[in-house]
Amino acid sequence: MNVDAETTSHPIHASRTTLAAPRSPTTLLARLADRSARIGVVGLGYVGLPLALTFARKGGLAALGFDVDAAKIRALSGGRSYLRHIDGAHVGEALRAGKLEATTDFARIADCDAVVICVPTPLTRQREPDLSFIVRTGEAIAPHLRTGQAVVLESTTYPGTTDEVLRPILEAGSGLVAGRDFHLAFSPEREDPGSGVSTHSIPKIVGGHTPACLEVALALYGAAFERVVPVSSTRIAEMSKLLENVFRSVNIALVNELKMLCHRMDLDVNEVIEAASTKPFGFMAFQPGPGLGGHCIPIDPFYLTWKARQYEFQTRFIELAGEVNTEMPRYVLHRTMEALNARGKALRGARVLVLGMAYKKDVDDMRESPSVRLIELLQEQGAQVCYHDPYVPRVPRMRQHSLDMVSVPLTDEALATADAVLVATDHSCVDYARVVERAPLVVDTRNACRAVRNGREKVVKA
Repeated sequence: MNVDAETTSHPIHASRTTLAAPRSPTTLLARLADRSARIGVVGLGYVGLPLALTFARKGGLAALGFDVDAAKIRALSGGRSYLRHIDGAHVGEALRAGKLEATTDFARIADCDAVVICVPTPLTRQREPDLSFIVRTGEAIAPHLRTGQAVVLESTTYPGTTDEVLRPILEAGSGLVAGRDFHLAFSPEREDPGSGVSTHSIPKIVGGHTPACLEVALALYGAAFERVVPVSSTRIAEMSKLLENVFRSVNIALVNELKMLCHRMDLDVNEVIEAASTKPFGFMAFQPGPGLGGHCIPIDPFYLTWKARQYEFQTRFIELAGEVNTEMPRYVLHRTMEALNARGKALRGARVLVLGMAYKKDVDDMRESPSVRLIELLQEQGAQVCYHDPYVPRVPRMRQHSLDMVSVPLTDEALATADAVLVATDHSCVDYARVVERAPLVVDTRNACRAVRNGREKVVKA
């Protein structure tokens, strides 16, 4: 473990369980050191499942996963993974070694030495923070907390959530005091599905409610992660995660805006970016696309803008970036309409095949995917829309969308009979040369057809 600074030593409602015998901070540290500690992970999605496996496989710690979705529990208990980028063999290996277990029974929080919360933090329809998952999780685990345990929040949120929202819930429901009876910390999740980067190799930022809380949280993550980075408070840790995603949001908005300008100027924005990328300092390449997707970048900046208003501060860069990125699906719609018009075809009644429903290449995650908004806009204009995505066979019901669609096979007939094929996600498994050869028109939002030589006159960048 590499620690970047010296540390100072120091869901579901259920009836309250009897508190176990108090455990001192030294005992918890010792259990982490000798790998006898059990780590509870609440929320077994794209963040929680990889984290539980990291504790089990890299840290040698027993991981107990909690989720309200019984289907996930059944899959894990059977040694299966429900996430494409998580190898089912790893689940089975941890299960057989007795290092992984999954349950819907939140009373078993009392069996854990540390509890890590990895639940969603979406936005409301008014684009304000929705902390209902954190609140319900806090209420579900509080009755089962005992002296000496550690609780860490990983869900991305605004500065102050751990102390102002979660801590009062845990203290009221348990009768314990954070920093005295149990440890409380925040460590922002950092996952990059589809990148091939292992969770344990990504540096882990940790902020504690007190110095003693920090020490325990550092030991917790240090048992499984290559590098932990302590910061002075939970608020600093919370803000650092928002900065990471605001940085990306602003720069993606910049390059998306330049894409629209380059189109007006008849310039290839991808060639411009490639040329600028040869500068060995002071430049970081970002790629344009049809809009933002994923569980972080489209959402997290709005957590900060909401919080900033409490301080009478206007986050103009962040809000402008949000406006640009939110409008990108509409820009793609207009480019598709122009491309069809140039071929004497109206969008109304046109058959449009959308390639890719996931928010990024080679993953099965479609949270906040721009493809969803693209399809809605196309349908509003009267287009007949279908989609193909080998990793998203069916569009599940979402909080604010209900497309009710299933993926169609990418046959030669499907390509040839479409009036336009719209590349929304550049999955590596798709043969784009074949797509260009068979389709009458390809609208490419990801520069996926850059290597295709024949039929380039049929490709329109959007």
